[in-house]
Amino acid sequence: MILISGNDLASGAVTWWTGTGWSHHFGDAVDVAGDGAAIIAAEEAACRVNGAAVVEADAAGMPRHIKDRIRAAGPSVRIDLGINPAVPAVLAGQ
Repeated sequence: MILISGNDLASGAVTWWTGTGWSHHFGDAVDVAGDGAAIIAAEEAACRVNGAAVVEADAAGMPRHIKDRIRAAGPSVRIDLGINPAVPAVLAGQ
């Protein structure tokens, strides 16, 4: 199974190819089989995604590489525990 992952241009958030567009939800990702390179080329040329890459997944759809599993699961740390915990609140307009 082959999936496509990339990053949203506006937020930098991880996105997954759904067959018709991009979703922030890993569960929406679809198998692209051998079409990954063509889809990536078209989507990056249209400036809809950045840093797109094919992701190998097992038969259940779970990414094989740990980096992609972390991307699918979301941040591995709480953002409020970062070096500057005030930044998330400022970015959120609080």
